Formats: sequence, C-alpha cells, structure tokens
Amino acid sequence: MRIALLTEGGYPYPHGDSSVWCDRLVRGLDGHDFEVHALGRDERHRDGAWPALPGNVRRVRTAPLWGPAPGSDGRRSGYGRRPRRRFGEHFADLARAVCAGAGGAVAEGTAGGDGGAAAQADRFADGLHGLADLAREHGGLPAALRSEQAVRLLESACRAPGALRAVRPATPADLLTVAEQLERALRPLSLDWYGDGTGGKTSGLAAADLCHAVGSGPAALPGLLARRLFGTPLLVTEYGVRLREHYLASAAHAVAPDAVSAPVRALLASLHGNLAREAYRRAELVTSGNTHARCWQERCGADRGRLRTVYPGMDASELTEIGEDTGRKRPDPVLVWVGRTGPARDLVGLLHAFAEVRRAVPGTRLLIAERPGGPAPERDPESARYLAHCRALAAQLFPDEAAGPLSVGENPVCFARIGDPALPRLADAYAAADVAVLSSVVEGFPVSLVEAMFAGRATVSTDVGAVCEAIGGTGLVVPPRNPRALADACTALLRDPARRARLGAAARARAQELFTAEQNVASFRGIYLELLSRRPRPAEPAVAALPFARPPEAHLPGRWTAPAAPAAASSGGRPARAPSWARTAAAGVPAGQGRGRR
Repeated sequence: MRIALLTEGGYPYPHGDSSVWCDRLVRGLDGHDFEVHALGRDERHRDGAWPALPGNVRRVRTAPLWGPAPGSDGRRSGYGRRPRRRFGEHFADLARAVCAGAGGAVAEGTAGGDGGAAAQADRFADGLHGLADLAREHGGLPAALRSEQAVRLLESACRAPGALRAVRPATPADLLTVAEQLERALRPLSLDWYGDGTGGKTSGLAAADLCHAVGSGPAALPGLLARRLFGTPLLVTEYGVRLREHYLASAAHAVAPDAVSAPVRALLASLHGNLAREAYRRAELVTSGNTHARCWQERCGADRGRLRTVYPGMDASELTEIGEDTGRKRPDPVLVWVGRTGPARDLVGLLHAFAEVRRAVPGTRLLIAERPGGPAPERDPESARYLAHCRALAAQLFPDEAAGPLSVGENPVCFARIGDPALPRLADAYAAADVAVLSSVVEGFPVSLVEAMFAGRATVSTDVGAVCEAIGGTGLVVPPRNPRALADACTALLRDPARRARLGAAARARAQELFTAEQNVASFRGIYLELLSRRPRPAEPAVAALPFARPPEAHLPGRWTAPAAPAAASSGGRPARAPSWARTAAAGVPAGQGRGRR
C-alpha cells in the first residue's frame, strides 16, 4: 500500500509535532511504502534538516509555510481578465465564510442554526476548491492572494451583513496582515504535489492509495484535493487538536506587548476553524488520542460516526525494567515531577503543596526533572523566566538544611534536566520516585503520567485534559489550582506504602494494556486496510487483471453458456450450446452416469 503522510511542522523534522509518533508508525508498518509531504513552519524546518529515515520512506517532499512562497518570483505575477474574475468569485465565497465565523455565525436578526452553519461550510468549500482549480490551471495563487483585489474583497466581506461583530472594525493594516497569513495557510493549493491521475503512470498524490494527514490545518489541504481529484481516502489524526492549540496561542498572544489586533485574531481563528471543519467533513475517518480531544473534534463539526479513539503508544521498554514499588516505607521519600516547564504546569502550586507535605511527612524530597527537547530559551523566554521564578521560590520556601553546625546545607527541592550527568536517563527519575506528581492546569494527553504508570509508580494528578481517562482509577486525582488538595493526596500515599504499591501495580497493568507502541501500530494497520477496502473498485481492465477475477469455466475451450443464462448468439449467428455436463445435469441424470470420459 502506498501511503501519503501529510505533516505540518512535524515529521521528518526532529523535535516537531508528533515526529516521534510518526517515526514509530512508519517503522512499525514496514510492509507499506510511505511518501512524506511535509510543510515547514519556520526556519528550523529546512530541506534535509532531518535524521536518517526508514527504508520504506520512498520520497520526501517539503514546502515552507514561512517566508516568500517558493517559486513565486518565477511565476506570473497576476492573472488575465477571465481568471481574475474567477478568482474574485471564489475568493469572495471564502472570505464571506471566514468573516461569518467557523460555526456559521450570522448577523443579528437573520436565520441561523444548523442550516446557517451548513451553508457557511458549503460556501467555504466552494471557494476553497474553486481556488484550488484556479491554481492548477494558472500556476499558483501567492500573488493573487496578496493582491489589492484580495484585500478589497476581504474588506467587503468584513462590512457585509452576517459578518462577525469582532471583524467589522478591521483596518487596512489588519487586512494586509490577514491576507499574508491567508496566503501562507493556503500555500498547499499551489504546490506541484498532485500529478494528473490520468491513464498510464501516475505521480504525486495521484499515485497514493491513502492520504494520512497529521492535523486538520494546512496539512489536510493536500489530502482534501487528492480526495476530490482522484477519490483517494483521507484519514485525519490529531493527538493535539490543532484548532484548540491555535485558540490557546491566540489567547496568550492577546496580552503580549506586540499583540495583533482583535479583528486579526478573530479572522485567523475563523480561518483555522473553517479549515478544520472542512477536513472533518470530508475525511473518511478522524482519529484522536483521547476522548477529551474527540469532544473538541465533535464540537468543531466532526461526524460522531466517523470519529475513533486510538491511544498514542510509546516505547516503554526502559520504564518497564524498573522494579515495582515493594511497599516499604523509606526514611526520605521522594516526589517526582517530569515535564517541560511553563506556566501551564503550575510548578508554583506544586512548590506550595510540597511545603505542606514537608510539614506532614518530614524528610520528603521533591525532584523536578525537566524534559529535554523543548525550544531554546531565546525562543521561549516566558518558560525560562518561569523556571527562574520557581527556583527562586524554592530557595525562599525551603532554605538549605544542614544536619549539623559543621555540615553543608542542601535544599530538599532538586531541579535537574534529563540527560545531564546528575540524571542521565528518564528511567532514573521514575526509579527514584515514591509518588509521581502532575500539577498542570492545562493538559492534553498526559505523557508523563503514562510514563509513571509504565514505571509502576502511584500517581497524584490534577483533573485536566485526558488525565481521568488515562489513569482510569489507578491513581489519585485532585482539582487544579488547589495546592492543599494536592498536598493531602501526596501525604495520604506517602503514609500508606501498601496502598501505594497496589496502585502502582494496577497502573502498570493498565498502561501495558492500552498505551504500548505495538497497540498503536496495530490499530493503524487495521484502519489502513479498512479504508482501502472501502475504496471503489477500479475500472474493468484493472479488475480483469486481478487473480481469480474470472471463474475457471471461462478457460474451457468451446462456446457455451450457463443453463440459466439466456442463449447468446455466437459469431456465426447460431445460439451457443451448453457443455455436455450442463445438459446431463439439466436432464436429471446423476453425476457419473452420463457419457463416458473422453
């Protein structure tokens, strides 16, 4: 099977979104051929900036969603009169749908509801596919999408009845910003990835048996076009809902000093919402990593009958080698937190909860293990400032303690980075834990929580995201932003080693049943075969070439027809006779008592 894997800012680039999962999927399905079509988000995603790929990756094609459009200088700068009129019609449909909102919002005093949402979705689809046809016929869209005509059409759509109230005060500068972002999001429509799909040898996405898009944003656009042009099934997989991430990032940027205006944020949110809705509508199947993400997809327009949950697997061989908690009470128990630092992880609340734990269980220590692979401090200064604040808070809450007047004091809170000499492996962090803690206030699928389950450690976590779904009763769950509840749960487990051991064993059994890499790969192997079996049969010449496509009787010499079939005229004008065995059976003679063998 030939699989076109469509990614955005992820595989095959290292440290990209879902890059580890994609690599594991491709290596696990080594019986299929993959062709990767990757969209880069920034300068880190350059051609060739990836490690060695598996042998079943036959080709990698890339295109940047940053900077100037590739090849835009060499292409024509504009259209003729008729193509320009077609562009205006299609872009006006798309702009009106974007200005009306992702859910089909309508102006006050007009009819809305599901009918309005469906009409807006159809209008967005008509404009999108009309622009795609125009790009295929006339060599791309970048210049047209940034033209004065596009800006004027956006302005008209913002002022038209039915537009969102937030987009009506958009200024010309806002519209220019939106036009630039719109061109980058729709850049896949102008790529040469598709091929013609006409007889003979096919190329590009026309040769794929299945398009697998990792995300419902721009990465799904090539899959939508391949489905419309060639009937290729489309599978959309999201382990972090792309639209949800855009909303969270937009809310965070709203308070930044260099924040864009409210009309720009509303228009971009509507654009991504309409893209996600169209991908959900057209995909044969939409998979998510947990029920929390699945609810988001359904809320954004996905059909419940085409949604499926496939838990993200992980290679836990290193963690399962850790011995289980024996239930012995240690003099200096250890709480362990593992993850990437940031305000959403609420380490400040964890430090205040740990102060309560120290008073209840003296001698307890806290290990904060930072996971590698995050953005550099210069790229994420907010997380770097937050980590520095947490270090200062730990020094203030827990002054260095010394056993005697001649010994050196030591802080009970240890900050370490996995991979450093003090903490070389991830397994070393969980092996030292009596209880693993998750203190986040925002979380998708809790990877660190599942890692602790594989390690056989009891867990205390906040009720956010898919935590309850992942843990399934094998750990304690408390409300977020509640240090007292977090401290009480940790204290209860530290004081009861037998209960801690039981929960750790149950957590490991649950993780090995649901969250292994083998389970994830096997699920997608079955999904691929299911989608391919639904694809319509090819034309008759291709069917005739399949083995067993014709019955064995068709190879017998002579002209004959089955008894039940009407007599057909032979080439000489006489009706064809049935073979002797058919005439004998029709006369009621038992088998073996007819004419002798020739």
